[in-house]
Amino acid sequence: MLQTTDLTIRFGGHVAVNAVSCRFEPGTLTAIVGPNGAGKTTYFNLISGQLKASAGTVSLNGRELSGLSASARTRAGLGRAFQLTNLFPNLPVLENVRLAVQAAHDGPHRRGLNLWSIWSDHAALTQRAHEILAAVAMSDKQDTPVSRLPHGDQRKLEVALLMALDPLVYMFDEPTAGMSHDEAPVILDLIRALKKDKTKTILLVEHKMDVVRELADRIIVLHNGALVADGEPAEVIASPVVQEAYLGVAPQAGATPVPHQEAA
Repeated sequence: MLQTTDLTIRFGGHVAVNAVSCRFEPGTLTAIVGPNGAGKTTYFNLISGQLKASAGTVSLNGRELSGLSASARTRAGLGRAFQLTNLFPNLPVLENVRLAVQAAHDGPHRRGLNLWSIWSDHAALTQRAHEILAAVAMSDKQDTPVSRLPHGDQRKLEVALLMALDPLVYMFDEPTAGMSHDEAPVILDLIRALKKDKTKTILLVEHKMDVVRELADRIIVLHNGALVADGEPAEVIASPVVQEAYLGVAPQAGATPVPHQEAA
């Protein structure tokens, strides 16, 4: 279980994320939505450790992560994909995945492998890298340098690296951003496949409400850095606060926003 408690960050006098408390359970995909500037990506950055919180905590399965670096949080089980790809551009596709497989194999409590050792000595890890590439339909590009891949394939490869790390929590920040109409379904199919593993928790920041409706088990809404709605997709999408934030529709007199709740 991933949990944030009163998570807050201030930039000068501006509170970008304001005391957000939320709990995310295994076996669920939670979409985090809100208008531009609502604090969605900043909230992700606080969870994954790219930003240091001004107040509040992040914990995973009861372990406090707040004082850990981003890399230490990755080793603890948080897997993060970014709006912009975060790959080794000069290395071939297969080598990117093999390095991620090795990182997962070594782990913080294992003796680990020699980084400079010959990969052919580690057939099991290489085989795992091939299996992951097959899962994301990129086996035919295994020898291509990442810098030569089109944007859509780079996004697919980033999902492959997350799969290689085998995290407890998958965090996707607008995974289809910059992708063509034909490319986007491939990424969404990969996320659907990840959803089948009920031991994993998935968080998704996404602007496209059709994607949110299809994939999400739950939606939380951030607005001006605060958590303003939390619930099942149909209920939250129809709520006055979401209608106003996305469509500019003023809430009717007496309308009540969907209250947020910590449990999924």
